[in-house]
Amino acid sequence: MKTSKMSLVALIAAAGIILPAVAMSSPDQKETAPATSTDKKDHKDHKDHKDSPKTEAAAKVGSIAPAFTLSDTDGKTVNLSDFAGKIVVVQWFNPGCPFVKKHYENGANTFNDLNKKYSEKGVVFVAINSGAAGKEGAGKDANVSAKKDWKIEYPILLDDTGKVGKMYGATRTPEMFIINTDGTLAYRGAIDDEPGKNVGKTNYVAKALDEILAGQKVTTAQTKPYGCTVKYGS
Repeated sequence: MKTSKMSLVALIAAAGIILPAVAMSSPDQKETAPATSTDKKDHKDHKDHKDSPKTEAAAKVGSIAPAFTLSDTDGKTVNLSDFAGKIVVVQWFNPGCPFVKKHYENGANTFNDLNKKYSEKGVVFVAINSGAAGKEGAGKDANVSAKKDWKIEYPILLDDTGKVGKMYGATRTPEMFIINTDGTLAYRGAIDDEPGKNVGKTNYVAKALDEILAGQKVTTAQTKPYGCTVKYGS
């Protein structure tokens, strides 16, 4: 076989034919495809996260919460530092999302009830809408209307560039973050344990707030958020 193969090579060379390198490889060699973004791992990752918007490195429980400065629906500038030394609850908001609506409509008043109960204990509530212009629930007008219709007493902050949402790693509406008095993130995740059409039996935010106010460690510091994807522009 070796002599025959060498003779074939000699004949090809004499004829002046140039063949691609792969054709001259040994039968024992295997072709190796170049690595691409469509390999199995990347495809799996894409499939697992295809509905999740791209965000920066997410803020982690136990780390200092990212500072932000945003304007509310009244045009007032709000800084996270305005609430230094207080517990702050941040709700990622989209008035067009059915998972947000279920907590304000049809007899449910989840967020307003939380605000009423815990603001009396010094807890601050804010909502942030990171939807880009033209996206569902985005823009000043839609949020002004929602604030009025749902009788929301805490500010709705507009983050149309998505910068703050990406700093926190917010991917869903409603997604919740609790910032402790020392500025560290104490909880992030879902509002409750019911991702369906009803309101859940266990409110993770209320549970965490009760523990923080009692000087206890938050026993459930992170849960999987549910809801609509945050409508980032890019």
